[in-house]
Amino acid sequence: MKITLILTGKTEDSFLVAGIKEYQKRIERYVDFNLIEITALKNSRNLSQSEYKRKEAELILKKLTEKDFVVLLDERGKEYASVEFASFIKKSQRSLTFIVGGAYGFDEQLYKRANAQLSLSKMTFTHQMIRLIFVEQLYRAMTINSNEPYHHQ
Repeated sequence: MKITLILTGKTEDSFLVAGIKEYQKRIERYVDFNLIEITALKNSRNLSQSEYKRKEAELILKKLTEKDFVVLLDERGKEYASVEFASFIKKSQRSLTFIVGGAYGFDEQLYKRANAQLSLSKMTFTHQMIRLIFVEQLYRAMTINSNEPYHHQ
């Protein structure tokens, strides 16, 4: 199985970068894991939010293949408990590509391309912070599926 995480823009805070790298290293023991950072748009001050989202979507879509099962991390998505998320991962027979959008969310093009939407909480997190939260949950799913003692019920 291959899992890809696409992020828009660079992770800025050093504590987030360190945490993401740690969990990335842990995840790679279980699956082929690829983290892709899409470069933030330059000269974007004159763009409306919708123009910004459209241009960002175009960059993301270039990274996808027809075979990818695309999951948007979106506040309107389905919520899973950790064990349910692990089951979702385990049942998947295709390459999974999770996408964390930018500060303005996703363009309609990405909603149309997506196979699913996932919400990590009813609370709102920054698009920077959710990166660390998601990779921890992905690692947790790997340990649950491997019957390892990281997750406690």
